[in-house]
Amino acid sequence: MKQTFFATQLFDGSEFRQQQCIEVVDGQVTALFDGSASQAEYCVDGLLVPGFIDVQVNGGGGVLFNNQPSLASLTTMSQAHQTFGTTCMLPTLITDGYPTMSAAADAMAEAIANKLKGVCGIHFEGPHLSQPKKGIHPQNHIRSITDKELALFTRQDLGKVIVTLAPENVTPDVISDLVKQGVLVCLGHSNANAEQVELALHAGATGFTHLYNAMSPLTGREAGMVGIALLDASAYCGLIVDHHHVSQASCKLAIKCKGSDRIMLVTDAMSHVGSEQLTETFLGMEITRKGDKLTIEGGTLAGSALDMASAVRNTHHSLQVPLAQTLQMASLTPAKFLGLEHKFGCIKPGYAADWLSLDTNLQVNRTWISGKQVFAA
Repeated sequence: MKQTFFATQLFDGSEFRQQQCIEVVDGQVTALFDGSASQAEYCVDGLLVPGFIDVQVNGGGGVLFNNQPSLASLTTMSQAHQTFGTTCMLPTLITDGYPTMSAAADAMAEAIANKLKGVCGIHFEGPHLSQPKKGIHPQNHIRSITDKELALFTRQDLGKVIVTLAPENVTPDVISDLVKQGVLVCLGHSNANAEQVELALHAGATGFTHLYNAMSPLTGREAGMVGIALLDASAYCGLIVDHHHVSQASCKLAIKCKGSDRIMLVTDAMSHVGSEQLTETFLGMEITRKGDKLTIEGGTLAGSALDMASAVRNTHHSLQVPLAQTLQMASLTPAKFLGLEHKFGCIKPGYAADWLSLDTNLQVNRTWISGKQVFAA
């Protein structure tokens, strides 16, 4: 089926264009050219931009993936985040017992088999992490990696798979084996020294989970995980720009060091996003929302109430990052990290017709996946 859209202005992934017609056949862009509204079936309000890609989403729409690892939960989460412009996400499982991990994998396999809109794989954040940097990850489930988990991570029916691990607790040989089998290894929740981090990168790790948070800091005598993450030119870093997890100056430093082609905006969203929910219980911990901040008793941050559209606004308005770079960090950069840069992250021929329109305040007007509207404000 052929559709033609007209956008007064759009960002194609690298530059802004005016008065553009976009032809879409079977959910894929086939042509992009100068034109007018009279040539199109659909006219788009506002600025048309590539769909946002979020590689760290614990929940949404009142559902926490750990608590309800099912296809129904993935559907609810995806639909909740589509209202904020996310057209592709990796539902994320926080450290948990093996039965929950297995159930989450089965749910994702079902979602992939059913071509569920808005999901492209799964992110296992743990359980092979560092106790001193565990954050809210339950201590009783943090453990060494076994053949059982290796077999789970390397299943071929899960779409893209990210595993976040602490390199002081997983050997470079194991990291190398995971990478050879197609797993994207991220480093995080770790107290590793610089040498351990460098060995993990040499073994094939390509990312860092929520830069600065729950990782060994940069100091004068020891670069730590933060220092190596900022120094390494090829590694990607997730950054939570909610003004709670990372200071504005530290966010600016990361973007200055890494550039918009290596910093990915992520939400680390919990079930509260896209819902009226104020509290959620996770393995005996009560996660409470106050304003736009989530904490457990004692004040420890517990994921975020951030959505991707807010992350974009915070980055552009508060950090004063140019809009083109901000949009790349929300879309094309995570697509590159996932190895999907030839399918997502641009509005150009050959790419999926996944996009959203933004008003002048960068609020989401509408969201499309494969050329079909999935949300309208």
